Amino acid sequence: MLIKALLVVVGLGAAFCGFVATRPSEFRVTRSAVIAAPAERTFEMVNDFKNWDAWSPWAKLDPNMKKTLDGAQSGAGAIYTWAGNDDVGEGRMTILESKPDSQIQIQLEFLKPWTATNNTTFEFTPEGGGTKVVWTMDGVNDFMGKAFSVFMNMDKMVGGDFEKGLAQMKAAAEARKAS
Repeated sequence: MLIKALLVVVGLGAAFCGFVATRPSEFRVTRSAVIAAPAERTFEMVNDFKNWDAWSPWAKLDPNMKKTLDGAQSGAGAIYTWAGNDDVGEGRMTILESKPDSQIQIQLEFLKPWTATNNTTFEFTPEGGGTKVVWTMDGVNDFMGKAFSVFMNMDKMVGGDFEKGLAQMKAAAEARKAS
């Protein structure tokens, strides 16, 4: 009886591993918002890490979070590192490419609570009297990431944070215009 139970457990484990292996290796999370402000204003809110506290969905989750700015003051080569509570973890962002008022590419490295490296892109396109901002994160799942994706959907897990961040960016950019 014990051997049969063990064989069932091993069989289920093998089936689960086989299923996990078929999961997508790559993921993409993207959200957008139209902001009633010129591209140069919304672009600067992302291109200079000093401005992230005004709109980042993670900035207020840990008031004691340690933040460090290194490298260039803004644009390509600017580096932002953080270490905080369980809500924000620990990591580093590096701006890899900065095309004025149109696109910013960031390498996003998570160090804790898990390690991962993802690419993040912000695109700024004139729309109506404002700017359409598109925030995208792309990543690759290793086997553990694929197993995690069986139970947690990355789009649902991060998409809400992107929506909150874009709403806060919209409020900050539009308030800056009004003053």
